[in-house]
Amino acid sequence: MKTLAAVRSLPARDRLMAARLIDALPEGVIVIDASDRVVAVNAPALALFPALRPDLLLARGLRAPDVLDAVMRARASGRPERATWLDRVPVERFFELNVAPMEGPPGSATMILTLRDLSEARRVERMRVDFVANASHELRTPLASLLGFVETLQGPARHDEQARVKFLGIMREQARRMTRLVDDLLSLSRIEQNLHLLPQSPVDLVTILRHIADTLAPMALENNTVLHVDAPASVIVPGDRDELLRVVENLVENAIKYGASDPGCEDRDVEITLLSQERHCVFSVRDHGPGIAPEHLPRLTERFYRVDAGQSRAKGGTGLGLAIVKHIVARHRGRLGIESLPEQGSTFSVTLPLYAS
Repeated sequence: MKTLAAVRSLPARDRLMAARLIDALPEGVIVIDASDRVVAVNAPALALFPALRPDLLLARGLRAPDVLDAVMRARASGRPERATWLDRVPVERFFELNVAPMEGPPGSATMILTLRDLSEARRVERMRVDFVANASHELRTPLASLLGFVETLQGPARHDEQARVKFLGIMREQARRMTRLVDDLLSLSRIEQNLHLLPQSPVDLVTILRHIADTLAPMALENNTVLHVDAPASVIVPGDRDELLRVVENLVENAIKYGASDPGCEDRDVEITLLSQERHCVFSVRDHGPGIAPEHLPRLTERFYRVDAGQSRAKGGTGLGLAIVKHIVARHRGRLGIESLPEQGSTFSVTLPLYAS
């Protein structure tokens, strides 16, 4: 359908120019006449603002005073004008608008509006700022602790052997905390850089499950937890062995640490299950601990998000484990599922495609 077929009041040259512009540009484009009525709208603009249609006043289909002011300025000056505005309904979106007359002289009747949806770029920038702020905060706390203990050991506790032993132990734990945080940050950065590269090497997921169960058995014993592995003889998936090891280790370790954190919890067992289907396999880790409140579930994979920050730090958590899991699973073209209810335990599941030989 010709986008400007309904327009008869515009000169033929303007119709042809507008038609070519709006059909060629991938961004949202709106053409208005001298009375600010919509002449034409291309598909990207309609996707953003479905209310826009030919012969409708721009102010009725696009209720943004900044946009209307930019149109008035462009009409008066005959030069392009730019504006930005934040649309909060139905969801928050941030737009950049460019308004330009179809003809150069002031007072030109036909105007073309080009729209750019910057919502995703703004969201990513906000995430980056939050990430830097959180990372610096997480590093600043142990650094301040280390500096305080060093000053104490150099000053009042210089000759106090008992205090020296105590403070050095705390300093070692804080240094290990910073090491874990830096390692997780580097891992997350490497995974993000390779997110577009699909791993293709065959990996036996059963071998990984049993290796992690054996490796974490001492930790489970310390927490009075028993690990149960239910898996077939072999399940081959395309992937990166080290990254899949990281996923399994993180989920099982979390189940051991937090699944039995409730003193009243009687069933401290952790169930590790692997099911093979026609084209996919599903690996799940279930605990019978205190569970997680529903309002926390959507944010569990955010960087540095913790349900209980104090408990997480006390158990050596960096707040990046599930974010790393999410990115690794996404790189393997899989899905991460989380099911939990208070007092009913939690189940973390990962669905991965099977290896096609």
